[in-house]
Amino acid sequence: MDQAAGLRKLREDTPVVRTVPKKTSARIIAITSGKGGVGKTTFAVNLAISLAKERQKVLVLDGDLGLANINVILGIIPKYTLYHVIRGNKSLREIILQTTEGIDIVPGANGYAQLADLDSLSRESLIREFSELEEYDFIIIDTGAGISVNVISLVLAADEGIIVTTPEPTSITDSYGLIKSITQRNKDFPLSVVINKAKDELEGKKVAKRVIDISQKFLNVQPNELGIIYKDEDVEKSILAQKPFMTINSRSKASECMIKICNTLLHSQEVEKSDETIGLGGYLRKFFNLSDANKVTKI
Repeated sequence: MDQAAGLRKLREDTPVVRTVPKKTSARIIAITSGKGGVGKTTFAVNLAISLAKERQKVLVLDGDLGLANINVILGIIPKYTLYHVIRGNKSLREIILQTTEGIDIVPGANGYAQLADLDSLSRESLIREFSELEEYDFIIIDTGAGISVNVISLVLAADEGIIVTTPEPTSITDSYGLIKSITQRNKDFPLSVVINKAKDELEGKKVAKRVIDISQKFLNVQPNELGIIYKDEDVEKSILAQKPFMTINSRSKASECMIKICNTLLHSQEVEKSDETIGLGGYLRKFFNLSDANKVTKI
């Protein structure tokens, strides 16, 4: 047997050991806004769908427990919600909804009190439940609007935050107030802005520049411009139909904008995180700690 034949025989006889690559921790993004009515939840849901179309496994968590807007946007009436998990009636996996749009949803508990009000035993139980969800690439947290303790804590516990605003002067002012409230507690927290309902690119760029410039001038921080979404009749139609605009018309102006934002996000550098904050369990623990600390300082 020649040397080459011997090497081939050796390769054939040697068992192939295949290692399964360890799944990296999910990228946790908080979607927030300074005021209601700017399209924050619509953005969160459609961003999740756009990510799913890029073969990302995505979980959407409704952080505004009192309203459960995600359910409304998707036209879902869940039988079980986070309330049943908190009460110990269901496990977290039992209530997760797998939607036809390719994303998973943790339904909010309509009318329920804030997560931050849970006692220590309920908190630890919920952290254990959330720690078991390790299969996701992205976790989208749809917070409430404004600068309450709950909202700021939900944002700061995430890896990064996206602030949705519109060209309306009150929306711009409230966005600045939100950026101020977040960066007062963590000046280095990664923030991006999305301008929604812009009539064209020029208006969107102008509004983004204004938000970034005033943040830089008065707060010495510089949020990133993530993208612009044009005002689009298909978005209004989708809201009335309780169907995401990405599924109603994937070629609409708003959908094309969303795809661009999705690609920008996928190609942006992921924020490094410590071992304590990895995964949903780490996120929830950090949220509780921040919430307790912020209650003392009174946002």
